[in-house]
Amino acid sequence: MFINEVTYYLPSKVVANDYFANVNGLSDEWIFQRTGIKERRKADASENTNTLGISAVEKAISILPYSIQDVDLIVAATYTPYDMVGTLAHVIQQKYAIANAAAVAITSACSSLVNAIEIVEGYFAMGKAAKALVVASEHNTYYGNETDEKSGHLWGDGAAAIFLSKERVGENDMEVQGVITQGLGHIGRGPEGVSLFPKEGGIVMPYGKDVFLNACTYMIDGLEKLLVSRSLTFNDLSYLIPHQANMRIILQMASLLDFPVEKIFANIELLGNTGCASTAIALAQNRHRLAKNDLVGLTVFGGGYSSGAMLIRV
Repeated sequence: MFINEVTYYLPSKVVANDYFANVNGLSDEWIFQRTGIKERRKADASENTNTLGISAVEKAISILPYSIQDVDLIVAATYTPYDMVGTLAHVIQQKYAIANAAAVAITSACSSLVNAIEIVEGYFAMGKAAKALVVASEHNTYYGNETDEKSGHLWGDGAAAIFLSKERVGENDMEVQGVITQGLGHIGRGPEGVSLFPKEGGIVMPYGKDVFLNACTYMIDGLEKLLVSRSLTFNDLSYLIPHQANMRIILQMASLLDFPVEKIFANIELLGNTGCASTAIALAQNRHRLAKNDLVGLTVFGGGYSSGAMLIRV
């Protein structure tokens, strides 16, 4: 399985930490010290989860090595949908008149992207698809509760599009050498750690410490299992892309693994937590830094709880 292209889109509106001083009483210094976030992007009134996703796809159209109509599987990943019935996958299918594709949506909080990639892997293995489009899009600020002192300041909006093929189609393709996911609803605070009740307070994180501890544990655990299964170690990784939930989680992982911070792709300082799109956005932002044969480890944790990891060979 190969990544043919990866693109991203961010809304133009920037919300700095100072904004929250009069909203939930938190200062720029307080937020930055505890999260590593300085600012985040916010969709404007004309944007939503679907338009963010389409904008990410649109950036790939002119550079994609084949027609988007050749895609025969569309998988949307989000926990902040614009429409629970007409999903992002179906909207993209309509937008680009992709006639011969299956269209599905997946949600497992911030690990949804890797679950989506694993769905593609399954379709490819069964011979039911040969070219796929995964779109991860989050409109967190629509669902977020800015007055919530625990998590109202964390969220940012953004989207990414990943085009994949069963066989290599170009010399610049990146090979997905392994994917692993795991449901973790049975550990810690499980489904209570983070919740989103649209009519009852929006996104909240009442058990942030539990999320922190389990994210550190299982983002390492999942990627380690994937590496060990291929007789590799963390020392074999050229770069690491963890889910962008909190800079303290990223630094804790680096410390536990003795992994160089300069080899970790992080965008949380300027984008906040962009949910399941975060790792794909970071991959797209840093694609130019990757050299032939580099091995990239991508690892995520979702607030349900769930985890996932992926190995990419450039």
